[in-house]
Amino acid sequence: MHLSMWTYPWDIQDQGVDQTVSDLRDRAGLNTISLATSYHAGRFLQPRSPTQKAYFPEDGTVYFTPDETMWRDKEIRPLMARNVSERGDMLAKLVDERAKGGMKVSCWTVCLHNTRLGMLHPAHTTRNAFGNANYYSLCPSSPAARDYVVTLVNDVTTHYKPDMLELESPNFMGFAHEYHHEKDGVGLNDEDDFLLSLCFCDHCMSRAEKAGIDAAAARDTVRTFIAEMCEREIPQKQFAEFPAAGIDAFKAWQDLHAYLRWRTEPVTSLIAEIKRHADPATKIVLIDLKDGWLGGVDLEAVGKVCDGAILCCYFMAPDAVADVMESGRAALGPDKYLGAGFRVFYPEVPSASDIAARTKVAVDAGADGVNFYNYGLIPAKRLDWVRAAVDGVTQK
Repeated sequence: MHLSMWTYPWDIQDQGVDQTVSDLRDRAGLNTISLATSYHAGRFLQPRSPTQKAYFPEDGTVYFTPDETMWRDKEIRPLMARNVSERGDMLAKLVDERAKGGMKVSCWTVCLHNTRLGMLHPAHTTRNAFGNANYYSLCPSSPAARDYVVTLVNDVTTHYKPDMLELESPNFMGFAHEYHHEKDGVGLNDEDDFLLSLCFCDHCMSRAEKAGIDAAAARDTVRTFIAEMCEREIPQKQFAEFPAAGIDAFKAWQDLHAYLRWRTEPVTSLIAEIKRHADPATKIVLIDLKDGWLGGVDLEAVGKVCDGAILCCYFMAPDAVADVMESGRAALGPDKYLGAGFRVFYPEVPSASDIAARTKVAVDAGADGVNFYNYGLIPAKRLDWVRAAVDGVTQK
């Protein structure tokens, strides 16, 4: 069984490789480290770091050493974090340790969520129905953005050969909570957020039109909905069946409905291209949420073009976890990898018995493995909670 914990390079640097392996393998009972190899900005409370209780990583950088020969003449290029040159290439160290009998290595790779690159390349970001750029998100329809992600994964898998590579954000992103210091005086509800997240950039418009979709009509419809939302005194629900009905909540608007059906194409084809160019020794899986359709993910289609998916079950009671795993298995089929993702955050997870119950339900419902979040963000004693969860699914 694949048992891993999402981990930042600076946490390994602070704790040391030996201590990290001791914590994750010996104390928590895991067999894999999922290392952030491409990541965005944030502010992180680091409870166990001896010196960095608050950490602010560089925005939109990579935590490995790129092969410059692969990036010549590329329009969008990665920036290696100063952390790598100053404190060492942790991915290389983990791969070396694996060869000596250490833990398996998975690369947790953020794809299109990159504000640094969005600011540098605004022509390749997603844009709402009014044409405003979402600088935090490159667009999966953009040829240059696609080339960037495909080359990124090719570079990592060719030169480091991780056991698995986990794709975060190769899809469209939401509107709220993706940037920082956001302001919303309207009071957006879920459907408002979805409408604002729909991309109508030139790349999407052109790609959709070539597929026979009236993208301009769909954009005009969404523009009207957004304008009406902005005029309301207080937020109101416009679509009674949203989100339960998925895109069928918009079936009365034929052009928009057709556009939403098409919207999965850039995501599925990008993941297929990533897999096609990756080293075949590395398993390629998608990290996604329960309602992946909001970001243009068709999980059944994705399962046909890569090796599987990790479905994050944050804030879910055991019954809901079971539902997600069962629907995920049905979509992916019996032969593809299905993982469950859980945070070990309090009060979301209040005890060892709680995370153990969620983990057991996930495995009983068809999960092949579990990822826990996050090594450097939780107190050391919660590693014992993870061990309780692992023991519950591995001991006879």
